Amino acid sequence: MLHSLLARHRAAFAPVLPTLAGPVAPLDFTANNPHLAHPERLRDTALFDQVVHQMLAEQHAAAGIGGYLENRVIYRRSPHFGDTTEARSLHLGVDVWVPVGTPVAAPLPATVHSLADNDHFGDYGPTIILQHALAGVTFYSLYGHLTRTDLPGWQPGQNIAQGQVFAHVGPYPENGDWPPHLHFQLIADMQGRWGDFPGVAPPSERAYWAALCPDAMLMF
Repeated sequence: MLHSLLARHRAAFAPVLPTLAGPVAPLDFTANNPHLAHPERLRDTALFDQVVHQMLAEQHAAAGIGGYLENRVIYRRSPHFGDTTEARSLHLGVDVWVPVGTPVAAPLPATVHSLADNDHFGDYGPTIILQHALAGVTFYSLYGHLTRTDLPGWQPGQNIAQGQVFAHVGPYPENGDWPPHLHFQLIADMQGRWGDFPGVAPPSERAYWAALCPDAMLMF
């Protein structure tokens, strides 16, 4: 199981955000957070950004982190996460809320698997997916909400050294129209997808997606 493998090798990972410094606070984007009593208002990304900064200020924090398997209300801001059966609200990665331009580095030696600008309101925006091998096991890491200027420098098959900066946290609206943050996700099997992978799932499918996408906090 990928989760167990990563847990055994935690000491081997380089920082994904090498300039991240404390204090770093957990941020709650569930219905329990009173700041999100009216999540539909957060379609205004500037207002959403103010809410994030307020949450950080209340905890005297410079950055925020969390969200793995969190059942979030914030996706109601975008039709991208709704469908005719069950809306997607279960977050499959870890979000790190940091300033625009924060450098992003490879936690392990990697090859660029794919990249794309998923340019829809509420989507990933500029996205890079890396392929890794650890103890004979292949897996992938996804980096969403990057800057558009990061994408032209890379193409599938290129190698990236462990600890090498290859991207940066992007601004809205180019980052999918979110307050600046990195969406970081681990993936056991890309299932033939290219440049994109679900980062939010229906809550009823929690067990399936948790097995496919282990806790990315293992890399922090």
